[in-house]
Amino acid sequence: MAIITEEQESDQQQQQQKQKQKQKQQHSNKTKSKTQKPSTTQPQQTNPLSFWFYFTLSISLVTLFFLFTSSPLSSSSPQQWFLTLPTTLRQHYSNGRTIKVQIHPNQQPIHLFTFQLDPTIPNPSETVLILHGQALSSYSYRNLIQSLSTQGVRVIAIDLPGSGFSDKSVEVSVEGLDGIFGRFSYVYSEIKEKGFFWAFDQIVETGQIPYEEVLARMSKRKVNKPIDLGPEEIGKVLGEVIGTLGLAPVHLVLHDSALGFTANWVSENSDLVSSLTLVDTPVPPSNLGAFPIWVLDVPLIREVVLGFPYVFAKVVNFYCSKRIGGLDADAHRVLLKSGDGRKAVVAIGKNLNSSFDLTEWGCSDRLKDMPMQLIWSSDWSEEWSSEGNRVAGALPRAKFVTHSGGRWAQVYS
Repeated sequence: MAIITEEQESDQQQQQQKQKQKQKQQHSNKTKSKTQKPSTTQPQQTNPLSFWFYFTLSISLVTLFFLFTSSPLSSSSPQQWFLTLPTTLRQHYSNGRTIKVQIHPNQQPIHLFTFQLDPTIPNPSETVLILHGQALSSYSYRNLIQSLSTQGVRVIAIDLPGSGFSDKSVEVSVEGLDGIFGRFSYVYSEIKEKGFFWAFDQIVETGQIPYEEVLARMSKRKVNKPIDLGPEEIGKVLGEVIGTLGLAPVHLVLHDSALGFTANWVSENSDLVSSLTLVDTPVPPSNLGAFPIWVLDVPLIREVVLGFPYVFAKVVNFYCSKRIGGLDADAHRVLLKSGDGRKAVVAIGKNLNSSFDLTEWGCSDRLKDMPMQLIWSSDWSEEWSSEGNRVAGALPRAKFVTHSGGRWAQVYS
């Protein structure tokens, strides 16, 4: 019996030892797995060439999209763009001339387009200068100018800065970049200028990514900025045009939003103006021009409006004039789409003077003796007819004449 008991005890001890060894082995395996986990999650070293490849590829795709949706002037030379213009626009440009106006002393002068059919009229009976409203240009008044020129009147219409064939942008010096959007814009401009694979060419030639070269150009560079002028700058433009072309004293015709930009200049330089004619000129508080500039500012809507002639013509017919045909409407669309025309019109339109009092302005000492005429559309809408009566009431000395057209200028030809 004693022998059997000892054998059983020895068997139990062996089993206990085996269980202890098994538990130790499991514990050691767990500790090994815990120590090995950090090594599996260590970040892998990235290849800078692969990063540059995918970054440039993504920017290139975005660039392709903007190249296909951008204006013709930004993707071709001015000569090529001019040849793609409608015949009427090319003829209009051929009959005009460009002058330089200096607005800011520290910036380059702006090239301003002026239009007149016969600048050599001997001893003209009168001299008339026409200023257009927002989203318009001198092209709108070509038929009117032709009609008046046959009567011995010297008539000049100009394209205000940012419109028509005048400069739509200015070159300015900038330093650094504004955040990630500024960097993206710079990379986009670099690709447009140097090509999609410029960075790869530099890597092949030098064996290095051209970071230093890019950063050096980013630190200080010149960029084209859409023209952004207010009433004071527009007044300077008007004064330089009258002085350069020798128009004083001149009969001044202000159409649409032109009054909001030049009212202060007219009152301060009344000695240069023989008479004043206001054509469908909205005044505060509802001094917005006929064309809704918001359609040129809202993304996607602006692409649709400027990208499809039919849509643009419908906008013009609904807001401005029902008598403007598709060809004339498309000419306005082409000029707005060229260069930074859209951006300039939006920026300048937001600076419209909405604070001056029409009654106080018209009855001021400098204007109380100036002949005035108010031409207004009576068939456009009841609201617009009421607006005309309000303006006529604020200018009691002005001769009030109505017409049956729309609010845009071409219907007056």
